[in-house]
Amino acid sequence: MTFRAFPRAVTLVVGTPASAQDNAIRVYAAGSLRAAMTEIGQAFTAAGGPAVMPTFGASGLLRERIEKGERADVFTSANIGHAQTLALAGRASRPVVFARNRLCALVAPGVLATSDTLLDRMLDPRLKLGTSTPEADPSGDYAWQLFEKADKLRPGSFAALNRKALKLTGGPDSPSPPPGRSVYGMLIAERRADIFLTYWTNAVEAAREVAGARVVTIPDPPAVGASYALTVMNSARPGAERFALFTMSLHGQRVLERYGFTPVGLP
Repeated sequence: MTFRAFPRAVTLVVGTPASAQDNAIRVYAAGSLRAAMTEIGQAFTAAGGPAVMPTFGASGLLRERIEKGERADVFTSANIGHAQTLALAGRASRPVVFARNRLCALVAPGVLATSDTLLDRMLDPRLKLGTSTPEADPSGDYAWQLFEKADKLRPGSFAALNRKALKLTGGPDSPSPPPGRSVYGMLIAERRADIFLTYWTNAVEAAREVAGARVVTIPDPPAVGASYALTVMNSARPGAERFALFTMSLHGQRVLERYGFTPVGLP
């Protein structure tokens, strides 16, 4: 497999000498990959690769930063589209899907919802529905795909959900959680949302932080899956392709699986 025909994302390098930072692989990665990609980067370096400097955030905002001139070596997006945009502009290799995720509902304590009643709860005017920001963050795009699918099951749902959805994360001015906290857990705990549509991996982490919060699976239909794509920038530093291949390797894929992603490179 080659990534040369092939995208990078809050910078975390602690105690790394300046010379190592100069040669580090700069990875811009979707925020939902924070824990998994941090571990993959550490394992890559421990196996003899260069240091890895990850920057995490909403995939669309990271893509815009790259387009405006920030230097990235590897870009891992929560959808294929943002990586493909860089590839079509001649700045990166053809994207490769390296993991999958799925949209689910993080439900605040005391909110009664099951997979069977979730759409009713989402449409309930008394309940606040939180999402990420479409276009800036693929999680928001996936939420709107869910609204479109829901409309086919129950006509009028799209208009109602589009009207009431609160875009609370993924935008340039979205709130940041306290250190060590999940933004989704924070928003649910503060009841800024009663139901938050986010990735399974995010929701499971947030539910651990908030007593009584639950993760509710979205039935199929109208379930929505998420494909994560990786691309290497054409101007990447030496070692970037090795890191991309390491992410696709058995070790990297097992790390992703342990954090709740569906790997694409395991039997």
